[in-house]
Amino acid sequence: MRPRRSSVRRSSRTARLLFAAGAAATFLVSESVRAQDASTDGALFLLLPIGAETVGMAQATVAERLGTESVWSNPAGIDQSDKREAAIHHSETLGARGDVITVLFPRKHVGAFAVSVNLLDFGNQQITDREGTPIGLVLPRNIMFAGTFGTSVGKGLSLGMSYKRLQYRVDCSGQCANVATFSAGASAIDFGAQYKVPGDSLVRLGVAVRNVGTRLQVGDDEQADPLPTRIEVGLSYRLAFIAKYVSDIDARVAGDLIATETADHPSARIGADITYEKTVHLRGGWIANDTDGARAALGFGLGTGRRVFDIARTFGGLSEESGKTPTYISLRFLG
Repeated sequence: MRPRRSSVRRSSRTARLLFAAGAAATFLVSESVRAQDASTDGALFLLLPIGAETVGMAQATVAERLGTESVWSNPAGIDQSDKREAAIHHSETLGARGDVITVLFPRKHVGAFAVSVNLLDFGNQQITDREGTPIGLVLPRNIMFAGTFGTSVGKGLSLGMSYKRLQYRVDCSGQCANVATFSAGASAIDFGAQYKVPGDSLVRLGVAVRNVGTRLQVGDDEQADPLPTRIEVGLSYRLAFIAKYVSDIDARVAGDLIATETADHPSARIGADITYEKTVHLRGGWIANDTDGARAALGFGLGTGRRVFDIARTFGGLSEESGKTPTYISLRFLG
């Protein structure tokens, strides 16, 4: 029996609405935050955190050197990487499931290069005929490719840049003749710098300007949304005095301030990482006025030779309140 066209069209419209709702769900917070002008930005998934180490430190990582995770927080952070690294970063939230693969290549006297692919899956929407029989699937996805370079300039200064090409799309499989699919694309660039304070190996400063690029336009629609450009500044401080009392413990704290390019609606993050024998990590942090509504974070890491495992979660926000624990897992291989 041929499916009724009106039923298929309704399923298509429903899929598009669910896709938009899923993308927005990750970022819904209080009524006052939803009313901010920044909510008119497109491609809000660019603000999602990537990497369990980053999340465990409450995303206070602008001045941190985190290998492949620095691609997404401050590209200057990959400059001092001395080992090749391949990493898989996985996330589960109410809005979507994310998987990121990044490969990093350091080059002596040149800097470091990294290439990444980021897939964000909003879940499938089933298409049925008038009798409720499944006949296809609508597949909402975000796909992003990134290339990153970081290098040193003079003594203590690292600079970095990432180019990102993103695609925001809805595809269909099965009987899709009457299902309207669509796609939207944009390009973005991240710039970053880190500075190690002279004569003091304990303090490092960082600044990043993220998501500067073209507007996100769906098909031939006249309306195009700006990307969520953010300016971030931060500081990382190593608590060296702890080693005087406990030789096997190393600790550092970090703090970031984040705002739009017009300095509206700033937010703040504070994070800490306590390391035992350079192998076991315990992380935690606090978040103020964050886009996704999270208020705190906790993480754990374990490094065994060339393999590093990290896991983290956030507390508060729509995902937790809806019963979906926001969980982030990273697995890194060092060469």
